[in-house]
Amino acid sequence: MANILSIGQSALAAAQVGLATTGNNIANASTPGYSRQIVIQGAIAGQDAGFGFIGKGTEVTAVKRVYSEFLNNQLLSTQTAKGQLDSYYAQIRQIDNMLANPAAGLSPALQDFFKGVQDMSADPNSAAARQSVLSSAEALASRFQSLDAQVGEIRRGVNDQIAASVSNVNVYAKQIAQLNDAIEKVVRGADGKQPNDLLDMRDLAVAELSKEVKASVVKQDGSYNVYIGTGQPLVINTKTYDLQTALSPTDPGRTEVAYQNNGVATILAENALSGGKLAGLFEFRAKTLDTAQNALGRVATVLGSTFNAQHSLGQDQTGAPGGKFFNVAAPLVSPSSSNGAGGAATAAISNPGLLTTSDYRLQVTGVAPAAYQITRLSDGKLFSPSPATVDGVDFAVSGTLTAGDEFLIRPTANGANAALGLSVAITDKASIAAAAPIRSAAVPANAGSGKISAGSVNAPPPPNANLQQPVTIKFTSATTYNVTGTGTGNPTGLVYTPGANISYNGWTVQIAGAPASGDGFSVGPNTTGVGDNRNALLLGALQTADTMDGKTTNFQGAYSQLVNLVGNKTRELEITSAAAAQLFAQTQSAQQSVSGVNLDEEAANLLRYQQAYQAAGKVMKTASDLFNVLLTLGG
Repeated sequence: MANILSIGQSALAAAQVGLATTGNNIANASTPGYSRQIVIQGAIAGQDAGFGFIGKGTEVTAVKRVYSEFLNNQLLSTQTAKGQLDSYYAQIRQIDNMLANPAAGLSPALQDFFKGVQDMSADPNSAAARQSVLSSAEALASRFQSLDAQVGEIRRGVNDQIAASVSNVNVYAKQIAQLNDAIEKVVRGADGKQPNDLLDMRDLAVAELSKEVKASVVKQDGSYNVYIGTGQPLVINTKTYDLQTALSPTDPGRTEVAYQNNGVATILAENALSGGKLAGLFEFRAKTLDTAQNALGRVATVLGSTFNAQHSLGQDQTGAPGGKFFNVAAPLVSPSSSNGAGGAATAAISNPGLLTTSDYRLQVTGVAPAAYQITRLSDGKLFSPSPATVDGVDFAVSGTLTAGDEFLIRPTANGANAALGLSVAITDKASIAAAAPIRSAAVPANAGSGKISAGSVNAPPPPNANLQQPVTIKFTSATTYNVTGTGTGNPTGLVYTPGANISYNGWTVQIAGAPASGDGFSVGPNTTGVGDNRNALLLGALQTADTMDGKTTNFQGAYSQLVNLVGNKTRELEITSAAAAQLFAQTQSAQQSVSGVNLDEEAANLLRYQQAYQAAGKVMKTASDLFNVLLTLGG
């Protein structure tokens, strides 16, 4: 009877453990990271009774968590990929909404500006038309500045999110290290038995870490060693290695991630941290934000430069040569904070039509001032040795340089963006150079049928110093002519070709028809040009002229390319992010089908253990009843 009672007691104890474990599963059904637990029972070795072995009941050998390392690793991998795509997509949507906004984008301001120029060309002497040009130019510059401010705000937001993500990584690393320590101590004190809840907490910390950055976990003696990037250890047993934020050596407005080891912080390459929110932020900044910012700056730079070039070839209402219409930002040159003292680099835009949307790195390769190389950062193309001009930008170095000195060159940036540096340079509407500075005419007494064109000023600026010197094209025969004037070195005996360009003193005219010997045509200053619209027409024509991207597209086309680029990338990320979310959901479902708590199953287990508990009680009652019978017989 004592044996029967002991068997019942062991069954009762096992059922109690089962009920407690099932209740714990039910209580933690919604707890993040919790893995359902099961009771492992075993039979107690039987007792030899001579005729055979009699069972002695049951015992609980372990309470195990249901855990699949394979499924968990799959879940971490899909979660890391999803985190990167979600982070990138959340950021790029801001750029897409900003650029594509029909009211706040650049296109309406561009169209209004050139409409004002074209209206002025129809009535160049109108004060209202000229004021409209200045007002629309101010609005255009303001639109560039507004877009730049929004891009700058997004950039600052990215910096803040990088800092927050780095802080989270450090927090999770410390949690993992502390749990490593706690698990090791518990296992050592419990003869190797596993603390299920602590293991779940550690796996949850790794999962949260994987949302921030891709992490590789290596098990060693029950502890997790965690590595990130290109193999940098983040957690080794109970020791952690912190990340910290640092400013880029060549761009103080750019937050980078540095790895700390033995008190030394080393900035990690942006592409070294793959996966997770951090990688998404870095990828967005490098592939979309920088490109969009530089593309806006390029439109501003080329627009301002080409408009200024044509404007300087004209004449304003006071008869003065056209001056600078826009203020255009110069390239930004940022020396590395690790450079030696005394060295400098310069950059100047010599051909705006060849500008790209890339930044450049100038690296000194020797002590001689000319020993350097240029790297185009958008595609990594190396220009060496010592290129003087790359993509329309002139480079030079000076001073005392040391091999290894480095400079970041941003041709379409000024502070944050060249768009911020575009402003209207003139305030007086009379200073708009709508007229051409020269005027041509046929001598009234001409006998032939020759006709001269209005003439144009040759580019590039500045105009020829003798541009407005009065000269006469005098035909010495029907097929030859001389150029006469107050200056010296006027050509003579030139052969006449109808319609061909005649260029001299920085201007070009064409004479058509059949001039007679003795006929003359004059070219001189435009002294009565207040109603002249020739330069205004050329300024208006810049709207559709192919002045950008190697002279293959116009201002609107270049901006549209940016809008399309960002829009297509946004759509791509929307699709891939949704696909990643679906894959994550499927992987999570597979993992939860193994490790998650199924309340229906737990309800069945609860009933099963309840019945087992009741049955064990019956066994014990039976033993008690038998004992009472013996007591009765003994009496």
